[in-house]
Amino acid sequence: MIRGVRGAVTVEENNENEMIEATGILVKKMIQENNIEAEDVASVFISVTEELTAGFPAKALRTIEGWTYVPVMCMREIPVEGSLPMCIRVMMHVNTDSTQQNITHIYLRDAIQLRPDLKATSST
Repeated sequence: MIRGVRGAVTVEENNENEMIEATGILVKKMIQENNIEAEDVASVFISVTEELTAGFPAKALRTIEGWTYVPVMCMREIPVEGSLPMCIRVMMHVNTDSTQQNITHIYLRDAIQLRPDLKATSST
């Protein structure tokens, strides 16, 4: 079964290094909390809010050993009025035996407000 593992993080500035660093922290926590192996990942979608234009957050995945061949795509989040700014969202499609209820979705920094209803690991 392919399951979606969600995560999101915010950044302070439209800065490539900050975007890559924050995405790396987020993705590594998603991997750790859900025991994800690169070979089990079908694809990863990463969206950014419209003010984040300094770089590709997908570069963060290329720094993780074993993730060279995982398909990753960056895209722009739709600009909904009042939505959380400076936000990077990740959707990882993972082959797993886990039920949807046992997936741990990760929300860091200001992104914890996105899905307070889900079982989530939150941090600053």
